[in-house]
Amino acid sequence: MNIGEKLFELRREKNLSQEEVADELNVSRQTVSKWETNQSVPDFDKIVPLCELYGVGVEELLTGKKPEEKAQMAQEEDIPTKNEVRKKSAEVVSTSVFLYIFSIVVVIIGIPVLNWDPILVSSVFLLIIGFATARIIKHYMSIPKFEETKEEHKQNQIMKEINGVIGAICTVLYFVISFTTMAWHVTWVIFIIDGLLCQVVKLFFMLKEEKIDEQ
Repeated sequence: MNIGEKLFELRREKNLSQEEVADELNVSRQTVSKWETNQSVPDFDKIVPLCELYGVGVEELLTGKKPEEKAQMAQEEDIPTKNEVRKKSAEVVSTSVFLYIFSIVVVIIGIPVLNWDPILVSSVFLLIIGFATARIIKHYMSIPKFEETKEEHKQNQIMKEINGVIGAICTVLYFVISFTTMAWHVTWVIFIIDGLLCQVVKLFFMLKEEKIDEQ
């Protein structure tokens, strides 16, 4: 909608004649007519009086869009599609899985092989784990809700069951290995491996869904 059409629409909404508008703005009726037929545009000093007369903002008068409509359009443009979210999720999970693996490698190699300070290695380990976990949490908390299909629901149920089995196995291994070796200060890494395996399962199902959508 151009400015002439907007001026015509606003005048009709206010039930004003061109003569009445002309009197309010101290211009001729022909000037108002030219504005509404796009033969000319209002002078700069007439924009604010026009807005006050019609009860609209300057932006709405010049663009033809109400502020709430513009905000809604911007919000809709910012909402990602399901495929975009899935690809982003795959990227976040895959990089986080890499960071989990890297943190474990730092612990395995850093202390016994490179003779690094255990406190330094532990600090680096926790920082990497914390960053990877925070990245996953931030991503999944910002994902908009989509309607779940039957196939997605089925796959999510399977994924939850697999993760449950992995969690149970890792818990049993943790207690068995811990009581056998009494290395409680090391065996807690099993829970990191548990989280790593769960993320790998999640990544597998996300890539599978993306492949199905592409077909």
